[in-house]
Amino acid sequence: MEDVLGVYTRPYDPRRPQVCLDETSRQLLGEVNPPRPGAPGRPARADYEYERNGVCNLFLVCEPLRGWRHVMVSDRRTRIDWAHCIEQLVDVHYPDAERIVLVQDNLNTHTPASLYEAFPPEEAKRLADKLELHATPKHGSWLNMAEIELSVLAEQCLDRRLADRATLEREVAAWWTARNNAGRRVDWRFTTTDARIKLKHLYPANQD
Repeated sequence: MEDVLGVYTRPYDPRRPQVCLDETSRQLLGEVNPPRPGAPGRPARADYEYERNGVCNLFLVCEPLRGWRHVMVSDRRTRIDWAHCIEQLVDVHYPDAERIVLVQDNLNTHTPASLYEAFPPEEAKRLADKLELHATPKHGSWLNMAEIELSVLAEQCLDRRLADRATLEREVAAWWTARNNAGRRVDWRFTTTDARIKLKHLYPANQD
């Protein structure tokens, strides 16, 4: 926990951007009967019935100090999908960074070994050398600021039925583009000092 909180106290450095990554699944739901828009004297109507069109995964990466985020949609959430997310992060979004300081959940797919499953050894090592990995502790995913962005995404964009992957990609792209243009940042205030006071019961007790 203190490792991640220590990362959040570092000053902004474009050569070593502090990036948070999180992922979530989204069920694709289509309308059976088209909804009817509202009109004067008549409220909008939507049928409760829907059709299931599968599930997509969303990787969300954000740089809180810069006020930037991006969402990548994939069919699954495997090691290979995470590896391709990292490749995009390194080569597309941060090609000039010396090292990407990456905070993410402690999942078994979020390791350099996944890069070696997805790419030849030389490419996997190149990508791994660009990363400084920091994992949130067990039951501590709330320390990942990308989780805050996912909550905003769910409230502002995913609060309705989206029928297919193309529609999902279009809608989330519009969301992160607008949010980036507005320069929305996360004002993180929970510090190591706060943790030692408020979460004292999680620390081992010294025996006299």
